[in-house]
Amino acid sequence: MDNPLTPSQRLLIVATFVAAMVLAVIPLPASVELLRPDWVALVLVYWCMAIPERIGIASGWVLGLFLDALYGSLLGEQALAKALLAFLVLRFTLRLRMFPRSQQAIAVGALIAISDLTVIVINSFAHGTRFLWSDTAPMIANIIVWPAVFTILREVRRRAKIS
Repeated sequence: MDNPLTPSQRLLIVATFVAAMVLAVIPLPASVELLRPDWVALVLVYWCMAIPERIGIASGWVLGLFLDALYGSLLGEQALAKALLAFLVLRFTLRLRMFPRSQQAIAVGALIAISDLTVIVINSFAHGTRFLWSDTAPMIANIIVWPAVFTILREVRRRAKIS
């Protein structure tokens, strides 16, 4: 950590997470609601890969707590899932960076799927809900949108000179 983030750089990173949370709750027609990617997870994955020494498990936990409040879900459900996701991304960051974008999208999709399955398992124990195949649609959407999310956030990072 030779050069710390400036306040404006920190604010920009927080703004990307806020934008992701807005995208996570913005109303969509029922026909496309099932295809909503996990925007917060995608942004968390990007920042964990880009600046792993600054964005990590604690960031995932805090984001998850905000999501728990935002969704009105069991407190700690999203927090555990996002902390697990951050841990997995940090564990595999060097490998993920070397993959071509298409393979990276599949790997990122798999890591987010593990996070999503954590939430599904917690819900099944807490509420008795069952796994539905429609629960996999966002997982596929994550793979599809990852290249665009990566490209946009990389450009944001370069312009803000975040390293």
